[in-house]
Amino acid sequence: MKDHAMFSRRSLLGALGLFPATRLLRAWQQTEPAQQPPATFSTNVKVVNVLATVRDKTGHVVNDLTRDDFLLDEDGRAQVIRYFSRETDLPLTLGLLVDTSGSQRNVLADERLASYHFLDKMMREDRDMAFVIHFDFEVELLEDLSSSRQTLRKALDELEIGTARRQQGNQGGGGTGGGYPGGYPGGRGRGGRGGGGGTDLYDAVYLGADEIMRKQHGRKAMIILSDGVDTGSKYPLTQAVESAQRSDTLVYSILFSDPEAYGGMGMPGGFGGRRRGMGGGMPPGGGMGNTENGKKVLQRIASETGGRFFEVSKRMPIDKVYEAIQEDLRSQYSIGYTPEGAPNSSEYRRIHLTTKQRALVVQTREGYYPS
Repeated sequence: MKDHAMFSRRSLLGALGLFPATRLLRAWQQTEPAQQPPATFSTNVKVVNVLATVRDKTGHVVNDLTRDDFLLDEDGRAQVIRYFSRETDLPLTLGLLVDTSGSQRNVLADERLASYHFLDKMMREDRDMAFVIHFDFEVELLEDLSSSRQTLRKALDELEIGTARRQQGNQGGGGTGGGYPGGYPGGRGRGGRGGGGGTDLYDAVYLGADEIMRKQHGRKAMIILSDGVDTGSKYPLTQAVESAQRSDTLVYSILFSDPEAYGGMGMPGGFGGRRRGMGGGMPPGGGMGNTENGKKVLQRIASETGGRFFEVSKRMPIDKVYEAIQEDLRSQYSIGYTPEGAPNSSEYRRIHLTTKQRALVVQTREGYYPS
């Protein structure tokens, strides 16, 4: 049987249909309260929902447009905008995907602190929910969907660099749960896939979208904090992006890198990376050995899902990045249409949303997969 990425967690979550925790996952799903989608968009499965942010040429958000200001086409066929709102009061589901590989050891503390402040400012505890995933040589859900800021802060407090955690797990018997009572789904311990190396960025995106976001309604966004270098994923980049697209999830990617992380390591991926010829060679979609390639990866994920790419610098520190994301999520237009003239197929369909004012720039997803 083909080896798949494992999504470990301390409670109940396994990749549906792929791992031994399937029965536990189904039991967990049955206990979750059902969330009703907004009535405007739930009555007709053919309605396509698009969230968009508009900026002027100086980069400032424009939030006073009307339905008549937009032009929309799908695969070159003009479409009629049937639903339109400037009020994005729909529930927001957020996912924080934090890189805890060795290359992030010098920036992790800043990422954690900025994430605290972002969740405090962004989340409405009576309406919004968030989850926290970390990824290094495994992908682990530290906290499932929660509306409690305190609970999410505790999950962020658990973030630690994977190399140190692996050493602790080995000392505590990592093969049977890494020192945690009861181990993890599948019984493989904190190593996730039983001792593999690398940074599983693509797996984190895929599993966060497919296992969590796909089941949610309303507005959805995942935020990646990483240098973009992937050296261990089982899922390729294309499949990770497609998973986010199918779950209607915007992905905001934040390039936060340590310039010295890969200096002198002598191997792709730096800490915990894989050499060619070890463990079956470079994995699909992996092998990125420098932050320039990582930057291109993060730009692609953001662009193809309708999110936005940021690079942390002295001029744009991490707290300012989060402020920009917060502004995006609070300034979206909600647009809905029923595809006209589209063929009856499940192939990817491209969306082109613009405004009649040519100087304005529309940020939205590039397309979608029909249900």
